Amino acid sequence: MKIWVDADACPVVIREIIFRASQRTKVPVTLVANQFMKTPPSPFITSVQVSAGFDVADNEIVQRCAAGDLVITSDIPLAAEVIEKGAQALSPRGELFTAANIKPRLNMRDFLETMRSSGIQTSGPPPLSQGDRQQFANHLDRWLSKSR
Repeated sequence: MKIWVDADACPVVIREIIFRASQRTKVPVTLVANQFMKTPPSPFITSVQVSAGFDVADNEIVQRCAAGDLVITSDIPLAAEVIEKGAQALSPRGELFTAANIKPRLNMRDFLETMRSSGIQTSGPPPLSQGDRQQFANHLDRWLSKSR
């Protein structure tokens, strides 16, 4: 059991929650990003820097993760791929992606992408709230408890 973090877009406050949980539970965490990611000194926390490019970090995570692992990402296609491998996916906002809810999320993402490419302006996600952080921490704690 391992935690993989799609770190390029993961908020610092969420990474800090993950680091504290890793230290407390001794569960290995790997941050994967296109740039250098500073991590606290810990035998349980590592980072992998991949080359720049479209989906390079995502592909690295898909290749390395295994069934039972947890992937932290807001990338819906990445979440779908890791779910297919038997891993679980959790967004930094605390939304647990599952086999039951990922297909509708992919459809909505594709629909919004089509709208944006045709020139229609869509709003981005709201700022990360305290409630989002709490929901993330709660889901992470539940996953860590179940995985022991």
